[in-house]
Amino acid sequence: MIARLRGRVLEALPNRLVVDVNGVGYLVHVPLSTYDQLNPVEGDGIDLRTHLHIRETAQTLYGFSSDAERDMFLLLIDRVSGIGPAIAMAVLSGMPVEHFKAAVVENDVASLSKIKGLGKKTAERIVLELKDKVGVADGWKAASESVVPSAANDAQLALIGLGYKQAEAGKAVKAVCAADPNVSAEDLLRGALRMLNS
Repeated sequence: MIARLRGRVLEALPNRLVVDVNGVGYLVHVPLSTYDQLNPVEGDGIDLRTHLHIRETAQTLYGFSSDAERDMFLLLIDRVSGIGPAIAMAVLSGMPVEHFKAAVVENDVASLSKIKGLGKKTAERIVLELKDKVGVADGWKAASESVVPSAANDAQLALIGLGYKQAEAGKAVKAVCAADPNVSAEDLLRGALRMLNS
């Protein structure tokens, strides 16, 4: 799995880049949000978080400017039925991550429906499945209402994304935070995973 690319921009178009990494040119599909944020120019250095999507007929590399964008992309394609990479990229291109989270938490189907390529039924399914199936929306809501450190919230959402139940993920993260309140985000996630797998 290709998780990250650091190299030089060979070609830059709003929805795709070609990145030279040690003489190999990788075609990377990017959402407009990533393109706008990075504003890539041919010859510039670039650092992308990536996801390699493999199907029978194709292997497609998707790139993102931040972990938050990649996590949202993976959440949509893994947890919402009927959502593939094309729709997930349309969501990222049409709305910032924080606005998307707020729309899901507030059941704002109308805002989601305005995203190009996303109809009302698909928007309703996204809200319903993120709220009911994995409790992700509850985690986002709790994060916005409480003083839970963002590292703890990010770790909990990462664990939910890996398939753990919200309750067990929250318990493990709290236990690691209680043992070391100054723990880094990476060590927090590692510690919680160790606890859940022990």
